[in-house]
Amino acid sequence: MSDDAKFEDGREAPLNLGALDVEDLQVVSSLTQDGVFPITEMTYARNQRRFALLINRFRWEDEGQGRHAPERVQSVLAFDLVQNVATNGIDRSDKDMILSLLSVGFEPGEDGAGDILLTLAGDGAIRLSVEAIEATLKDVTRPYVAPSKSAPRHDD
Repeated sequence: MSDDAKFEDGREAPLNLGALDVEDLQVVSSLTQDGVFPITEMTYARNQRRFALLINRFRWEDEGQGRHAPERVQSVLAFDLVQNVATNGIDRSDKDMILSLLSVGFEPGEDGAGDILLTLAGDGAIRLSVEAIEATLKDVTRPYVAPSKSAPRHDD
């Protein structure tokens, strides 16, 4: 008798990445592009200086897309050393709102500080004023078939 294979046993392990500079943040941005999340899955712990999102991330890195349907996975995208959070174009009172992350960028300030800009579909944005870049992206569930059964597309 054999044991069932586990996701962790495969070639494609769950992501657990850190970002400490602009190049790292570009990798996180590419992996989280088209991630979707309910507005209720966005939190700022002011005392811990931590901002986090629980996103349904499209698995752009999935090498098995030719063998199975496109997949998503729930991931925590967290930023530390956050001094302030501001939003634009988001109705935070609409608890049913679903947001779509397009990119994660950095606007440098002085001495490593600056603003992390989370650009959302529909002209929304989240600006995190940070002392320095310190981000993590961690998959927290097993992959599941993307509800659309297709990869996100960006028609110009």
